[in-house]
Amino acid sequence: MNEQTARKKLADVCGLLYDRNLTVSAGGNMSLRLNEKEFIITPSGRNKGLLKPDEMVLMNINGKVLSDGKPSIENKFHIALFKANPDTASVIHCHPLYCTALAVRGEKIKSTLTPEGVILLGNVPMIGYFTPGSKKLTDAVAEHASCKAMLMERHGAITQGRTLEEAFNRMEELEFQAKLQMLAGDAEELPLSEIKKLSKM
Repeated sequence: MNEQTARKKLADVCGLLYDRNLTVSAGGNMSLRLNEKEFIITPSGRNKGLLKPDEMVLMNINGKVLSDGKPSIENKFHIALFKANPDTASVIHCHPLYCTALAVRGEKIKSTLTPEGVILLGNVPMIGYFTPGSKKLTDAVAEHASCKAMLMERHGAITQGRTLEEAFNRMEELEFQAKLQMLAGDAEELPLSEIKKLSKM
């Protein structure tokens, strides 16, 4: 993907995440792969709703910064997911309110209340708490690299996708499922036979 096009797309999606209340202030980090060796990522400490294309930071898959700006301190788990999944083009980490509420409570998200949850998200693991930016957090995320989405205890959510739009859709669906779970209380999940059928779609 052309770098300038990618920078604009990532800035647009950051604005959309902010407008949809999926991230607040400087929270979270988002990345988009350019090719096998390079990707762009949001800068550290900046409000995601105000980011401009030229503020995105160019890095390579080995963690070297190739442009101006300071990348998010959590760039290492983005790299871990890119390395583990050649098909992953985008990683999104946010602090959506309902997802984070479940993560603070240590309550695993049920992605099996609706067909869309099963299809878009699959099994969503809860990663234990580790300091943001730490190797322990990166290693814990890498252990679940095959998952489309995950929650991090007391921290927030991560989604990945074959496109930026797919990663965004999964984050939006993840927050919808978290909100639904909190509103629906002890509602029954879909039958296992239906979950297996939907998982193959």
